Amino acid sequence: MLTPKEAMELIVKALDAKKGKDISVLKTEEVTILADYFIICTANSSTHIKTLTDEASKAMADKGEPPIRTEGYRNGGWVLLDFGAIVVHLFLNEMRNFYDLERLWSDAAKTDISYLTTE
Repeated sequence: MLTPKEAMELIVKALDAKKGKDISVLKTEEVTILADYFIICTANSSTHIKTLTDEASKAMADKGEPPIRTEGYRNGGWVLLDFGAIVVHLFLNEMRNFYDLERLWSDAAKTDISYLTTE
């Protein structure tokens, strides 16, 4: 069983390996009971979102923790992966700008993930 931090790190590395853009992580455990971390990532296309979704799901499933729920996979503009303690939001750029989750959840601490990504 992964800790929330270990799961977050695994997912960020998986997204980065498949060229996810502008990955950010909000530590939300102090501001909501929904999750310990929100991971937000931008994709270049709906095909790229599906690739990122599949990669994050596989990385966690390989550790025995598949997503509890996946929303938006068929629509393509915003996919939400719920891993319990971790919620992953994969967006096309326009959708990410429109919903602006970093602003909505501005009370959450931004987590330094520079040691996990190649950006």
